[in-house]
Amino acid sequence: MNNFPSIDEVHDILDEIAQEIPDVFFKELNQGILLLPEHKLHFESRTRDKLYIMGEYRKSITGRQIIMYYGSFERLYKGMSKERLYEKLKDTLLHEFTHHLESLAGEVGLEVKDSKDLRKYRNRLT
Repeated sequence: MNNFPSIDEVHDILDEIAQEIPDVFFKELNQGILLLPEHKLHFESRTRDKLYIMGEYRKSITGRQIIMYYGSFERLYKGMSKERLYEKLKDTLLHEFTHHLESLAGEVGLEVKDSKDLRKYRNRLT
């Protein structure tokens, strides 16, 4: 694949993935899933070893939401087959749903794993 899918095509892929997810997973996700056009770097990202944020789960007083960053996928996965991109989008979306479900249950297992992964990133090249 030479050209990365448009944001509309990625939106359609995410819709397709979301339709596969049981309705109960959407409980209290009142602000839904949002696909933003920009890329996002983690605040600890390095110039030579960029750490892109592909998606994030947000909980606030106004509600709960999953945000996906089209630009991060485009920068990291340009040239990837559509089938493989589908899997990357699905993995990320399910990761964020896990944060959502753990938040509802008062669990933090995935947050602990993410912290360990960030620690590994910090230790690379140091």
